[in-house]
Amino acid sequence: MFNKILVVCVGNICRSPTGERLLRENLPTKTIDSAGVGALVGKPANEQASRIAAKHGVDLGGHEARQLTASMCHEYDLILVMESKHKEDVCRIAPEARGKTMLFGHYLAQSKDIPDPYRQSDEAFDYAYDLIAQAAHKWCDVLR
Repeated sequence: MFNKILVVCVGNICRSPTGERLLRENLPTKTIDSAGVGALVGKPANEQASRIAAKHGVDLGGHEARQLTASMCHEYDLILVMESKHKEDVCRIAPEARGKTMLFGHYLAQSKDIPDPYRQSDEAFDYAYDLIAQAAHKWCDVLR
């Protein structure tokens, strides 16, 4: 049973906070957090990510970016990463976490990486948000 879930991207200011909040909103009995493999530690969620999420009723307020650590990898039952290369980053930090690390987009029609919209257009953020929302919905069905 997966009761502690960690969502991971690079900076922990765009994709992973969005995924974290979407999962947390729909899985209230689970512990869901996020971190980054190259986190901008202590920074709030990206302004564009916050604005796009707010359009969909998701509040990223209060988020503070955290760096992924080996102890986090041990603490969580499931680690969901936004891109395939993040799996390798997680495994470099904690090799034993390989078996519990999966793509956030695993259950999408075409299992795929969710591209990083950082420093791109609102359209890139909209596209990333839509993929994250679809994937979160699928994960919620699986994890309930």
